[in-house]
Amino acid sequence: MASEEELFANIDALLEEEPQLPPPAERARLREAAGITQARLATALKSTVQTVKNYENGRSEPKEPRLSAYQRLLNGWAAKYPAHGAPAAPAPAAAPQPAPVPDTFTGAAASEPTDTITPAQAPAAPAAPERPARPAARPATSSRRPAAKKAARPAADPRFPHGPLAVLDGDGSAYAVGGVVLDCPATTIPELVEWTLRESGIGAPKLNRYGKDSDPLIVLTAAAAVKLGLPERLEGHEQRRSLRLAEDHPVVKQVAKAKWQLTQRGFGPWARVYRKAQGRERQCVQLAVLSWDALDARSWPGVSEMEPADIARVLGVYAQRVITPRGSTAVSGLELMTALRPPTKAVRDEESGNWVSGRNPGSLGVEPMDPAPPEATPEHPVVVNSGWKGGFLNEEAYQWVRSVDTLSDEECTLPYAVGLDLNTAFLAAAARLVVGLSGPDHFHAPTFNPKIPGSWLADLSHIELDPRLPSPFTPDGTRPTGPAWYQTHTLAYAQELGHDVHPIEAYLRRETGAYLDPWHDRLRGAYVDTLADLGVTKDLSDAQFLAAMEQHKQNDPALAAVLSAIKATVKGGVGKLRERPQGKHYKDGETWPALSRPTWRPDIRAAVISKARVNMHRKLNNMAKMTGLYPLAVLSDCVVYPSPGASPLDFLPYAASGKPQPGGFRLGPTPGLAKLEGVQSMLWAVDLMEKGLNPARHIKGGDAVLDEGE
Repeated sequence: MASEEELFANIDALLEEEPQLPPPAERARLREAAGITQARLATALKSTVQTVKNYENGRSEPKEPRLSAYQRLLNGWAAKYPAHGAPAAPAPAAAPQPAPVPDTFTGAAASEPTDTITPAQAPAAPAAPERPARPAARPATSSRRPAAKKAARPAADPRFPHGPLAVLDGDGSAYAVGGVVLDCPATTIPELVEWTLRESGIGAPKLNRYGKDSDPLIVLTAAAAVKLGLPERLEGHEQRRSLRLAEDHPVVKQVAKAKWQLTQRGFGPWARVYRKAQGRERQCVQLAVLSWDALDARSWPGVSEMEPADIARVLGVYAQRVITPRGSTAVSGLELMTALRPPTKAVRDEESGNWVSGRNPGSLGVEPMDPAPPEATPEHPVVVNSGWKGGFLNEEAYQWVRSVDTLSDEECTLPYAVGLDLNTAFLAAAARLVVGLSGPDHFHAPTFNPKIPGSWLADLSHIELDPRLPSPFTPDGTRPTGPAWYQTHTLAYAQELGHDVHPIEAYLRRETGAYLDPWHDRLRGAYVDTLADLGVTKDLSDAQFLAAMEQHKQNDPALAAVLSAIKATVKGGVGKLRERPQGKHYKDGETWPALSRPTWRPDIRAAVISKARVNMHRKLNNMAKMTGLYPLAVLSDCVVYPSPGASPLDFLPYAASGKPQPGGFRLGPTPGLAKLEGVQSMLWAVDLMEKGLNPARHIKGGDAVLDEGE
């Protein structure tokens, strides 16, 4: 006779299984029985008719979040339209669907080997009844400092009733999302970890069906840190990334004595405390110490100074729309890629019939990959060990200032210089971007194919372009002087402009895919939804959009901080694809921690930046054709134009109907569209240009730092 423990384990295993869809033929039968067309279903699922057809003929399966939505629909139809004339059972009340909160766990910190922590999936059901957890929550009304304005709604997953994270104050109050306040009795870090895992109800479900649940995050205020035995500040290190407690610190010893472990990064501003997994049960908590600058003010403006309940709201919105923070926004951006494209999935071994771990198609896999020499950095072991002298890709964002000699008298008499900034230009470039998934292969004198991602050596120095525009082939906008390495999008654009392209050699990848598509879709949704919450919606006219953007940060500073963090996640995530070595003791040719992860992919970074720069030039070119206007300067995703008025409405091209002309710059709240960056006088701009300075850097009225994402 089976024991109660065995029965509960079996039931937990069933509950943990992924949603199971009926056979493809039954999916089609249910849809037809409901009288719904494939087109209408595609609209509801925000997909395409062909995708729905693939679901119904078995050629493909939906991924989260469509998987759960599709299953919910099919279950409802199955209750109404049973097969073979069986009586229809009343449809059960639909359980609330969890908000798509991503998993953040891949092992150690992003620049460390992923085997620092043993991954295991959290149980899908609560603990067995014989070990009930004591009630941990008190009503939101008992909060002494309730969150301002609307709180983020916690995830509906029954395993994580209190959402993905909590902010712990010095009096033992843990502020979770949704205005919930938990009583935390912990007085030491080991006690805090035990409480978090056993009683708090904090965590987040996986974002992808093959991924892992997100570990709970506890954010410590300065008072909480001191109460738990931590110093209020960490000082004495030259680099912020080196901050950590000494190995002999009492808290570090407490952690070890309680049989918990720290990752290789130790106990720093972002710490992970874990034990090796027991079966499927995960045992890992991540901690962020606010007074140790865990939240960089450049990415999270003003958040560290907020009340704990408001900090929980800001981080909770970010966690539910993007990912549970687990380091800098750059680290979170990189972790989001992996959470959305897990490297492995369960596959059946044909010989034994057992389920084993296998590569998840479309992912980057589990092993790091050496780049082609021209894609690497000069200090990379591939370059140093091979003695490579053949040059490198130089696909970077624009830093270009037009020569004052090319300014016409008419341009100089215009009163204003107006700066336009493209919304999350790198994110827009990541949409439908095909990148290499396998290692590079070397080819001599290949025929150029714009559909194959890779690095090509070609000579574009013969191409004559208008000197009033930057060259699309170099970051500084100057004309190439000879053969150079280019990413596929750059050469494809040369072809688009009508020039022959004859590569000398190339490093190309045979296996390709749109690896960043889920990353783009999630961050795009987060960006657009957060802007909409701030009053900047898609239905505004251009004049209304400009007015809304002037005051959106004042409407809700907490959500404005979320928006800032989302933008930093995009740029930082792209930059982390080519993270350079850190520390003054590094020597060329040595490996560095970032090289141990599969997401160290400088070729993918180059593809994103190349496409973003090409997109910018295409708009500049079209603007010149439509309006006769030429830019004064470009800095990454910001462009400055001479203008007869102080608004973009005074020079952007519009049709007679009042609609924006396609192909040029357009105002709007979605990635790739533009917003006003700043306005200065034309005399001011020309004065900077004569000094060799870039007006786009200063158009806001202060120094703007070019963020290349590194």
